[in-house]
Amino acid sequence: MPVLRFAPSPNGLLHLGHAFSALFTWRAAARLGGTALLRIEDIDPERCKPEFDRALREDLAWLGLDWPEPVLRQSQRMDAYRTAASQLGDLLYPCDCTRTEIAARAAGADPDGAPLYDGRCRTHGPRGNRPAQMRLDMRRALARSGKLHIASLPVDGIELEPGAMEEREAAPERWGDAVLVRKDTPTSYHLSVVVDDAAQAVTLVTRGTDLEAATDLHVLLQALLEMPSPIYAHHRLIRDEARHKLSKSKGAQSLRDLRAAGWTPADVRRTLGF
Repeated sequence: MPVLRFAPSPNGLLHLGHAFSALFTWRAAARLGGTALLRIEDIDPERCKPEFDRALREDLAWLGLDWPEPVLRQSQRMDAYRTAASQLGDLLYPCDCTRTEIAARAAGADPDGAPLYDGRCRTHGPRGNRPAQMRLDMRRALARSGKLHIASLPVDGIELEPGAMEEREAAPERWGDAVLVRKDTPTSYHLSVVVDDAAQAVTLVTRGTDLEAATDLHVLLQALLEMPSPIYAHHRLIRDEARHKLSKSKGAQSLRDLRAAGWTPADVRRTLGF
């Protein structure tokens, strides 16, 4: 049976972009005869708040969505992430470079637009007197994994075409020596999402096109950790009038605000094409 998941972070209120992704996931699960899981991705203890956790559950229920219990919460799975990091062994190395130092030496950017790390601590080691994070030695990781491919379903609006599977070669090298263990927590988004998709036996990952490039790094980690790779389907993003992606950090109007303004779940679904 197909297993899908919707995995918001409780660091703000949900907006129409989240609603589209959730509705897309639940609709895909229904069409495929599968299950849609809710996962709470709360590895950031400073930004993730209980009130946002409660709010997102209420918003999803208001939209008419439900999910199996118990809900996986990443903040309760730090031991699993530590174990995965230890399994990567000598593919990880400590790095205590600051963002300012990385930006000053960068010769390019990763797919998210962040300065691409130049590998200073890989060649010279950390200074030893500052907090360190753990980075993946990309060249050694690629040598160990060999060529990798991503299986995906084409997405047209809200429709999936299960019989039209596509495959492309992954290019995780464009991420450089990515951070897998942060200075403030024993994991990162990339490591925890791979570990949890495997733990929950997720077979189809539905998410926005802004995370399509991250899939290259995720299939690499799946290969290194000997975990299965799901099929991926990346849907369109919901944008504002200026064509910018809706974002919590940029003050996108929340579902709660829309509800207070008189919107109904049917209004949300109709606006988003459901």
